[in-house]
Amino acid sequence: MELRTKTLVWSAAGLIAIAAATGLSAQALLQKDAPAASPSNTANSPNTAGTPAAAGSDAAGGPIPLVGVPNYRAIVARNSAAVVGITTAGELQTAEPGGAEGGGDDPLSQFFHGMPMPRGHQLMHAQGSGFVISADGVILTNAHVVQGAKQVTVKLSDHREYKAKVLGADKTSDIAVIKIDAHDLPVVHLGNSDNLAVGDYVLAIGEPFGLEETATAGIVSAKGRSLPGDGYVPFIQTDAAVNPGNSGGPLFDAEGNVVGINAQIYTNSGGYQGVSFAIPINVAVQVKDQIVKTGKVSHARLGIEIQTIDQSLADSFKLPTPNGALVAKVEPDSAAEHAGIKVGDVILKYNGESIVDAGQLSAHVGQAMPGDKAQLEIWRGGKTSTLTATIGSAAAATLADAGDQGAAGQPRLGLALRTLSPAERQQAGVTGGLLVEQSEGHAADAGIQPGDVVLSVDGTAVDSVAQLRKMIGQHDKQVALLIQRGENRLFVPVALG
Repeated sequence: MELRTKTLVWSAAGLIAIAAATGLSAQALLQKDAPAASPSNTANSPNTAGTPAAAGSDAAGGPIPLVGVPNYRAIVARNSAAVVGITTAGELQTAEPGGAEGGGDDPLSQFFHGMPMPRGHQLMHAQGSGFVISADGVILTNAHVVQGAKQVTVKLSDHREYKAKVLGADKTSDIAVIKIDAHDLPVVHLGNSDNLAVGDYVLAIGEPFGLEETATAGIVSAKGRSLPGDGYVPFIQTDAAVNPGNSGGPLFDAEGNVVGINAQIYTNSGGYQGVSFAIPINVAVQVKDQIVKTGKVSHARLGIEIQTIDQSLADSFKLPTPNGALVAKVEPDSAAEHAGIKVGDVILKYNGESIVDAGQLSAHVGQAMPGDKAQLEIWRGGKTSTLTATIGSAAAATLADAGDQGAAGQPRLGLALRTLSPAERQQAGVTGGLLVEQSEGHAADAGIQPGDVVLSVDGTAVDSVAQLRKMIGQHDKQVALLIQRGENRLFVPVALG
């Protein structure tokens, strides 16, 4: 079950790295002699809006029209004055030798831009970007840009500088709202990120490496991305080049409206490698409104751990298609438990909208408010049913408790198992399950390791080896084992030998 990914890196310059790039070289060549289309003509039609110039056939067999690129010159001219540079100063506690601070082998690492890293404390300066959303000085940026800052300075495009006050920062969404004492400032126009589609043109403006008013263009590569360690934000993936210093800057659509805030990248170099991620502006505005009104943010919580269904899991649970969010854990006294959700359920719809993967469900819940009602269509025991959940608050989240049992092995799985002692159950935070002492064959191939705890088979909890052996005997091809490793839970499909 080794997860192989490129390094995921935050994006504040000097403090962190972010990336994405490409432009429109191929399209630009195609359109070299064609007049640029106005944004209003290229951003509304479902067949042509922000769509790269191309020739071919659509799904119905007709020709796909050749269109011009957006008027990037006009977008930059209208908005660059509202994009600001942000410099922060604060005390950084650096890592001991061998620690993960500042990079190392931690896949979710921070990148300190060429700074020496002695142990102890040192004063750090970092750079990022932001954009003005209100003429009286309200600015949006990333929370990680201002996190831990003792001093925040905003530099406008005309080189005026202001000390900024942090009105609030939400680490969960990575959104921060800051304010400067200024008036009659140029502002951006906020768009609707829900209207974006894969293939739409986008433009990023920011200060990579401190270089002011830098614009880079690309397309929307994907929507609704759920990144490791972040289940709340349905990120917009783009290939617009962004680098250290772009973090917190705006992402514009073909009409010049802000549709995202540049935030993260995948990279194994610390810089741009063609894949960047932006927070949808609709998510940012929801967070901003709470910060401005109350100074804090309340996040909704269903109280489950989920994973995306693949074909193997779909076969194990007898699902007609590999879609939905598989419930791997239900927290006690949570909204999910009160609604009747159980481990092994597959959530297929949320308020009538189909759930393709786990990230999509997380995004729906993340954008709800505590107290909202949610209709959940679930798959359980080979049939669908509907449950109603009253969404809870993340602040009220609780964890699970202990249990009991003991002994033996299961040759068809390739596992040697025993029940956990009371102390082990308490340490693991489980009420049952079997401890893996040895793993080989199909189980090892699936990624199960000694020290893992087997909690259920195809969604049914197991408390003894005899029970597990009986359940395995009812299958002839494969089973889905719910495994706990540390604090994480995951369904693993295992072929039977």
